[in-house]
Amino acid sequence: MKNKVKLKGKLRLILQITLILGVLLAGVDIWVYTIDVKAGIVLTGYVAFYLVVAVLVYQFNGPILVDELISFATQYGQIQKRLLRDLDLPHALLDENGRIIWTNKAFEKVAEKEKGYQKSITSIFSSITKDKFPGEADETEVQFSYREQEFTARMKKIPLTEMVANSDLLESDEVYEGFLIALYLFDETALRMAIRENDNQSLAVGMVYIDNYEEALESVEAVRRSLLMALIERKINKYFAAYDGIVRKSEKDKFFVVLRKQSLLQLQENRFDLLEDIKTVNIGNEMAVTLSIGIGVGGLSYSQNFEFARTSIDLALGRGGDQTVVKSPNGVSYYGGKSQQVEKNTRVKARVKAHALKEIITAKDRVLVMGHRNTDVDSFGAAVGIYRIAKTLGRSAYIVLDDATAAIRPQLDAFNSRLEKDEVAIINSVQAMEYAGNNTVLVVVDVNKPSITECPELLKNCRSIVVLDHHRHGEEVIENATLSYVEPYASSACEMVAEILQYVDDGIKLKSSEADCLYSGIIVDTNGFLTKTGVRTFEAAAFLRRNGADVTRVRKMFREEETDYRIKADTVSQAEIFHGEYAISKCNANGGSSPTVIAAQAANELLDIVGMKASFVLTEYNDEIYISARSIDEVNVQIIMERLGGGGHMNVAGAQLKDYTMDSAVELIKSTLDDMIQKGEI
Repeated sequence: MKNKVKLKGKLRLILQITLILGVLLAGVDIWVYTIDVKAGIVLTGYVAFYLVVAVLVYQFNGPILVDELISFATQYGQIQKRLLRDLDLPHALLDENGRIIWTNKAFEKVAEKEKGYQKSITSIFSSITKDKFPGEADETEVQFSYREQEFTARMKKIPLTEMVANSDLLESDEVYEGFLIALYLFDETALRMAIRENDNQSLAVGMVYIDNYEEALESVEAVRRSLLMALIERKINKYFAAYDGIVRKSEKDKFFVVLRKQSLLQLQENRFDLLEDIKTVNIGNEMAVTLSIGIGVGGLSYSQNFEFARTSIDLALGRGGDQTVVKSPNGVSYYGGKSQQVEKNTRVKARVKAHALKEIITAKDRVLVMGHRNTDVDSFGAAVGIYRIAKTLGRSAYIVLDDATAAIRPQLDAFNSRLEKDEVAIINSVQAMEYAGNNTVLVVVDVNKPSITECPELLKNCRSIVVLDHHRHGEEVIENATLSYVEPYASSACEMVAEILQYVDDGIKLKSSEADCLYSGIIVDTNGFLTKTGVRTFEAAAFLRRNGADVTRVRKMFREEETDYRIKADTVSQAEIFHGEYAISKCNANGGSSPTVIAAQAANELLDIVGMKASFVLTEYNDEIYISARSIDEVNVQIIMERLGGGGHMNVAGAQLKDYTMDSAVELIKSTLDDMIQKGEI
């Protein structure tokens, strides 16, 4: 059947109007016949002539008009096509697989391709991959760089079904599921340069604290103290002035800093070498001066940057000082932290915290004491000390403990054996939740990371929270604590609790089993008084000894099973020496009483090898890989473990890895060490 193009709508009505008028005139002619026959005959002749002419006009002018319309449409389409070809906005048409179908001149100029190039768009712009094409969303955007220019590619999906339905030329009952992609490129090079420049000129706020101000001054002659401070201030001012920063002294050992973000980026590249440079100031002082720096940047306002800076300096001090913490909306970055924090000889802080703890406990009726999951000897010993304080102050007290590991079984048995008749001291998390409420104090010991506490839900159900810990702060901390006593220089949580016991109340008397538990915690965390041991550590141990702690009993508590001893020896013997300075070993603790404890003990023993800076022992426990990291004084294992999602102390740290095998975890440690060594972080 031959297809014909026909007019329709108003245009067809305009051509047919003459015929319609002719029909109406014929009706009038019939009416005229009733009046006058001769006049009707004359009018009939006229109507016949009119209709013949109208039909001829319709037959001949219709095709001519259609041809003119088609010609106009064709010329109009050519104009549109030319306009698209000459459009300054780079534009291309792709099929659903990303193959180029059509391009305009601006696109060809940007892509540096000739007309008719029909390969994949990814072959030109590698950032525009198939997964970036419009899917469920009709439009997508991709930002990318190409030949030193920065673009945003906007892609719009054009379904073929819609094209066929709207076409005046195509008609089909089939459903087309495919689509085309209209691609537009927007050159945003100048805009992004302006945004970056504006961002680089934004202000960053910093705080600089001298960690050991009093101790450094005491270590130098009185006549030289002013000179020492002048040299320190000069170094700080000169350092930040070189980066176009402004420094103002706010207190005797505190400074306020303002600098541009661009300058901060340079400081980060240099890893804040002021931390090491300040240690070179020496005019006879026995103690090197160290700094803590907290910087806030990227906030929506100056006040928010200031809050970021305050949080950063608190983190730096809580992690032991001698480091820089930079906080932005994107996260927290750490620099430095390579030296040990100096132990403070004064006990004023311990006495103040002890009195505050007493006031908090006496204001409530009940005390819950909680440590971390997989409770160790230090955590349990500290909990026992707080339990004794609460009982002496006449309050109900309970230690929250779900599972007693083999590591604390001797201490737990000794503690339970000396309880009064019908006295309940140990409860699980479910029972603790029943006791939680507004009239309960929750004391968290040996941990300041809420996610790894024995029962994180307790933190939400208790308004009065006390935190006693000796681990360095991380990004995740217990918030809204009524009292927080975190001292990274302390050897153990048991040492801190032993000091508090001496000041909280004059009538406190420890039982010998309780003193043994506290003493055991100090022994474990100091590795037999070999690690992180200061004057106050020995003073705490002496206090516990006077209260009945027995060295012989404690030593018997630490005796090992034959199987555990063999596992530990095997772990040490199979250690791999990485770069000649790092010992890495896998601990197969199947059949052992406490895999994590055995791994920690093996890590300690590996440090006895000459030349070892740090040791890492891995063991599998509860479908996770536990890493025990140890060092003596040359490497900060805390920052290494933080890279792996863990934390701890400078010399004692750990991490837990999910979805890793032993071999893949070892490779992760090696790659982390290589990266940190290359960047100068360790």
